[in-house]
Amino acid sequence: MHPAPSVIIFTTLSGLGFGLLFFLGLGMPEVTGWVAFVFFLIAYVLAVGGLLASTFHLGHPERAWKAFTQWRSSWLSREGWCAVIALVLMGLFAIGSVFMGERWSLLGWLGALFSLATVFTTSMIYTQLKTIPRWNMKLTPAMFLSFSLAGGALMAGQTSVALPLLLIAALVQILYWRQGDKALASSGTDLGTATGLGQRGSVRAFEPPHTGTNYLLREFVHVVGRKHAEKLRIISFLLAFALPVLFIAIPLEGIALKHLLALLAVVSHLAGVAASRWLFFAQAEHVVGLYYGSDKE
Repeated sequence: MHPAPSVIIFTTLSGLGFGLLFFLGLGMPEVTGWVAFVFFLIAYVLAVGGLLASTFHLGHPERAWKAFTQWRSSWLSREGWCAVIALVLMGLFAIGSVFMGERWSLLGWLGALFSLATVFTTSMIYTQLKTIPRWNMKLTPAMFLSFSLAGGALMAGQTSVALPLLLIAALVQILYWRQGDKALASSGTDLGTATGLGQRGSVRAFEPPHTGTNYLLREFVHVVGRKHAEKLRIISFLLAFALPVLFIAIPLEGIALKHLLALLAVVSHLAGVAASRWLFFAQAEHVVGLYYGSDKE
């Protein structure tokens, strides 16, 4: 799958934004006034900015509103509805916290629930695709949710909660990589099953389907070298999990130093998640690639 910058920005920023909204809705931290304003501003910039970035991958962004009519069958539509409901509920909750010094708990809990539901529906857009075995598994939504919660806890300053969540997210990431590397082979899909000729014996392409490129090759066939992918995984893992855990686990006395390390943990996690998302798309082996020999890496 071609790793378009728009979807990388979308899945990275929106996950963090809705993760932060989740914790704010639960009162973690329990802030009011201008402090609450800053927290909500950051959360909305990330969540809404990520959602807007996703529209740049659409052929006709001006028609995005039509997706809301397909909620019965489309995870994209369900994501849109969950996002709008979450943003409205958390917006009302923010008004109470910022301008009235009030915490309307019911709104906060409902907003937190829909914030998490938005991340889940985003993950299901990819999980439902049987043509991409690396995505079509239960660990995909687990990865999206664990990343969102860990990043949200970091940004909310909930270090005691962020530490175990980062460790859980790190474990899910490792399991996702391990299972994902075997997903295409385990699916039983090959050139023989794709052409219906597998029962006659071993099937191979005599010649490429055509000599030039096309839409399928540009969008769905993107081969990443194994050594290159391993290096990126190590970098992603260190930035997303190892360094943030180290930063928040270091015992310090000064408040300024604690805030600096907390900021470094957030920045590091953001960079690591972005690298992980690039791999998520770049390593997604669409079965159409079998026709072009992409499995012969």
